[in-house]
Amino acid sequence: MIDKLIGIYNAKGSVVGEVQYFFGKLLGQTHCALCDITHGSFKEKADFSSCKDALNVPFENLHLDELDSQLESYRDSAPCVVAISKSVPKLLVTNSELEACHGDVNLFFGILQSKIDET
Repeated sequence: MIDKLIGIYNAKGSVVGEVQYFFGKLLGQTHCALCDITHGSFKEKADFSSCKDALNVPFENLHLDELDSQLESYRDSAPCVVAISKSVPKLLVTNSELEACHGDVNLFFGILQSKIDET
């Protein structure tokens, strides 16, 4: 049973981090497949928010500079989704699986739900 899902962005959440990511993306030097799924140009996609709210499991997104000691070991796997079960984290959705979604919210939630069902 999964208690919580954590999406880990391949970006920092500070103002400086957000600006660096924005310009890095414009220049083709930075990429985060999870960002492509969760956000449009400037805000969270409505489809993502609706699908997240429909899950039976709490889902939270964190940036690299927001990871606690328990999640720090997933820094090099970012972007990814980690499942927390009985306080134990486990990689659930990999970067390559996120990349395969090409920003498609429904495809992502299909993959996510199948992974949840497998656990």
